[in-house]
Amino acid sequence: MNVFAHLDQQDRHNPYTEDPTPRASEFYSAASLQGMEVPLRNWLVRDLVPSGTVTLLGGDGGTGKSLLALQLACAVATGGKWLERQVTGGGTLFVSAEDDDAELHRRLDDIVRSAGHQFSDLDRLTIRSLAGEDALLAHLDRGSGVLSPSPLFADLNARLDEEKPTLLVLDTLADLFPGNENDRAQARHFIGLLRGLAIRHDCAVILLAHPSLSGLNSGSGTSGSTGWNNSVRSRLYLERISEDGYEANPDARVLSTKKANYGRTGGEISMTWRDGVFIADPAETGLDRMARGAKAERVFIKLLRILDAQGRKVNTSGGQTYAPSVFAVHPDAEGVSKAAFRSAMETLLAQGKIRAAEHGPPSKRRQFLELVE
Repeated sequence: MNVFAHLDQQDRHNPYTEDPTPRASEFYSAASLQGMEVPLRNWLVRDLVPSGTVTLLGGDGGTGKSLLALQLACAVATGGKWLERQVTGGGTLFVSAEDDDAELHRRLDDIVRSAGHQFSDLDRLTIRSLAGEDALLAHLDRGSGVLSPSPLFADLNARLDEEKPTLLVLDTLADLFPGNENDRAQARHFIGLLRGLAIRHDCAVILLAHPSLSGLNSGSGTSGSTGWNNSVRSRLYLERISEDGYEANPDARVLSTKKANYGRTGGEISMTWRDGVFIADPAETGLDRMARGAKAERVFIKLLRILDAQGRKVNTSGGQTYAPSVFAVHPDAEGVSKAAFRSAMETLLAQGKIRAAEHGPPSKRRQFLELVE
C-alpha cells in the first residue's frame, strides 16, 4: 500500500484530524488590515464592564452584589446612570438562581423609587428567577471532565437571539456551574461557553460569584481556581469596609477593579446603602485627600506626645505596641483609622518629623518611635 494512502486512511479515523463543529474563525494575514479602520472598544460601563465578553463580579454573601447588579440592569434598561457613571442603554436579561420573584419585586421597587421611575419604564428588562429549580447551564461528564451546554443554556441562547439585549446578568456561579470550582480546565471551559454567548449576541455578560475563603481573607476576592480570574477580561469585587474585623459603617461598601484587560486595575468606587439601594459617595478631591492626610498626621503627633508623657512606647514594626493599632483605638483618635495612621506614620518618617530610636538596656535594646524636636 502507498504510504501516503495509508496515512490518509489513518487520518480518516483520527479524532484529532476531525472537527465536527463548523468554525467561524479562519487564518488571515495581518497585512490584510492595512487601510482598515481600527474598531473602537465597546463598553457597557467605561473602564469597568466591557461589551462582548465576560465580567466576573465577586462579593461575599450578603454584601449586596445581586442588588448592585440589578441596579445596573435597571440603569441599562432605562438608559440611566449606575453609581453616577454613564452606561450603554439597551435591553437587559437578568437571570437569578438565588432570589425568588417576590424578593426581586421588592428590590426592584426600591430601585424604581430611588431612580424616580415607574415599573412601566422597565419594559426592556427581562427577568427570570430559577430559585428552587435546576439552574445548571452545563452538564459535566464525570469521566472526561468535559462540559456540555444544558437545555437551560439552549433556552438562554434562544432568548438572547430573540431579544438581542445589551447586558446579560447571571446570578450566581455556584448555582449555574456543575463542576469543581478548583478545576482550572472546567473553569476556563465554562467561561468559554459564556464568552461564546457574549460574542454571538454582542452583549456584556456579568457573572456573579462568591469568593473562596482564601480570597475572602486576603481581600483578593478570587474564587477557587485561578482559571476564573485568568479567563475573564474584567473582574470586580464588592466588599465591606472593616478594620481588623471592626466595621465602622455597616452600610458602606467599596467596589474595586481587581482585573481589567482593557483598562486600569486598582480603581475603587465607594458607596453607601440607603433605603434599599446603593448610592455612590461623592468623589474625593485632591484637597479632600490632602486635608484627610494632614489631619491623620496631626493626630498621630498629638497621640505620640500623649503616650510619651505617660511613659508608653509605640513602634513601627507591629505587635501590641504597633503605633497605628494603638492610636486607632485611642479615645482621642478623632475618627482616624488604622490605615490612615499607617500612611501618616510613613509620611512623618519620610519627612524626618518622627524617628525610630533604640531604647532599653544593652541586653534588650528595642526600637520605639519618638518625635524629632
